[in-house]
Amino acid sequence: MKIVALIRSELKRLTATSLARLALVALMVVPLLYGGMYLWANQNPYAKLDHIPAAIVNTDSGAKDADGNAVNYGDKVTKQLVDGKDFDWHVVSAATASKGLKDETYNFVFSIPSSFSRDLTSASTTDPTAAKIHLTTNDTTSYLSSTIADQAGKTIRATVTQEVGKTAAKTLLVGLDDIRGNLTTAASGSRDLGSGATTLKSGLDSAKAGAASLASGTSQLSTGAASLNSGLQTLKSSTTALPSATSQLATGSQRVADGNSQLADQIAPAAAASASAAAALPAQEKAAEVAQTKALTDLFTKAAEDGAPFTEAQQKAVIDYATATGKTTAATVNKQVTSVNDQLQTLNSAAQQLKSGSAQVASGAAALNAKTPALTNGIASAAAGSASLASGAATASSGAGSLSTGITKLDSGAASLVTGTAKLTKGLDDGVKQIPATTASSRDKQASAIADPVSIKDSSIASAGTYGAGLAPFFISLAAWIGMYALFLIIKPISKRAITAVRAPGRITLAGWLTPAVLGLVQMLALFAIVKFALGFDVVNPVPMIGIMVLASVTFAAIIMTLNVWLGSVGQFLGLVLMLIQLVTAGGTFPWQTLPGPLAAIHFALPMSYAVDGIRQLMYGGNIAAAWSDAGVLALWLVGALLLSFLAAFRMTRRRTMRDLRPSLIG
Repeated sequence: MKIVALIRSELKRLTATSLARLALVALMVVPLLYGGMYLWANQNPYAKLDHIPAAIVNTDSGAKDADGNAVNYGDKVTKQLVDGKDFDWHVVSAATASKGLKDETYNFVFSIPSSFSRDLTSASTTDPTAAKIHLTTNDTTSYLSSTIADQAGKTIRATVTQEVGKTAAKTLLVGLDDIRGNLTTAASGSRDLGSGATTLKSGLDSAKAGAASLASGTSQLSTGAASLNSGLQTLKSSTTALPSATSQLATGSQRVADGNSQLADQIAPAAAASASAAAALPAQEKAAEVAQTKALTDLFTKAAEDGAPFTEAQQKAVIDYATATGKTTAATVNKQVTSVNDQLQTLNSAAQQLKSGSAQVASGAAALNAKTPALTNGIASAAAGSASLASGAATASSGAGSLSTGITKLDSGAASLVTGTAKLTKGLDDGVKQIPATTASSRDKQASAIADPVSIKDSSIASAGTYGAGLAPFFISLAAWIGMYALFLIIKPISKRAITAVRAPGRITLAGWLTPAVLGLVQMLALFAIVKFALGFDVVNPVPMIGIMVLASVTFAAIIMTLNVWLGSVGQFLGLVLMLIQLVTAGGTFPWQTLPGPLAAIHFALPMSYAVDGIRQLMYGGNIAAAWSDAGVLALWLVGALLLSFLAAFRMTRRRTMRDLRPSLIG
């Protein structure tokens, strides 16, 4: 019996009666209903989110921004949500929202508290507080409603953050512009400060030299003051008895003055007499000469009388001798008298001067005696003052030394100040350069860029387009498995008659596989028509997609046939189990990387994973090479399953088992 005949025989059996035909049509439609109805229901649910009822409770009492302007972000958010029409928004009271959430009038509620605006504007205060919007959900309406509400909350948060961030950024930019201006002023002031610091340094250099000289001078002053103090202290001790001595001196000098006065008074008459005597000497000398002449005359007369007269020569000689002798004697006397007179006159003058001087001495001694107490008191005061001076000079010397040291340090500090102000000026200038100059219009653009720094430009090398199209590869693959599974409820995997009569395991295996394969081809063509034309999903590579859909269907037919051939009803049950395992491991909804470790490993071992991936690549316009790789894996599964079925058929042509004699209820 040929393969075609075997297929015709099996199809004839399946359509032998009206009930059989109805069963065949019903089982053929099962994958179409599964795939088509599910994809239709989930064709694009996000386009109808505006049918989901949601409530907004706005109790925001408003606030004032940094510029003192009244703001109410709660009203802005509410208006933005209502105008956006992303959901069926209802602005209601808190009580109405709570009641509506409980009786499922609303799927979720956004509550804006009264402090919302105050919290948003608190960022510029010393007590910033994060603003909150309360989301209340009720999962009894739909779990996905809560998920969608969470996404809506994130969108609201991003929008509010952008609005507030723009305001805050604008305020910051204005502040930075002010800072830039202040930094410019500070840089100018810093340059002035640097110039002043240089002048200060120059002045301190001079002050340093002056302080050193001052320290040296005060040191010498201290030494001199100490010496002066020592001398004055000695003078003080030496003049302690001075008043008594000056008193004695005054008394004694008065006595001397009195004695000198008496002496002068006594010498004065003698001086007068001596003067008179000296004045009388010429007349006395003339009288003596006359007397001498008379005496010689008398001598010559008497000698003549006595007979011994003098000759004229003798007389002349005697007269000359007497005259010379008399003159000599008179001159000598005159000289002595004159000398005595001169001495006496000098003595008289000295006595008069001594009298006057001793009187003055006595008067001075008296005055000295009167002033001596004041002098000794002054010396005592000077001694006390010199002690204070010595102490002060020592302190001044120490202070001048400290001053010199301090000015030296200050001079060093001024040098650091000059260096520091230079660095400060450079830093301020660099700071000014790093803060760009802005205008009101540029700040608006900058604030917008800061508040929303990243814009995401969507691009895709392969795009599903809609939610339903995203699920299509998974449900097409699942429908192909369900279609084959349902068909094998009525299709016999291998004809027992053919096994007994023909005894050609290869043809029997191909005939048993080709019957559901042809029916699967019809199913996949019909399902593709529903996906492409009825639901309107975009298919980038329609012909290759039909090919991989058919390949997946016939591969699943071979696998389910193999399970039935080898295990009978147990194999049919394992086909259901295998479908469930592939349902969670194929990565049809979430990426396979999100699966637990063991399931992620199974993902690469089962054929539906490759069917899903291959349909995705071809439907969305993805990687054709990956689609060929997926098709290769499905082909390997197909060949492997057919080989196993062939081995089973070959075994049956050689011997029979109890299961062959007593077949299972299914298959």
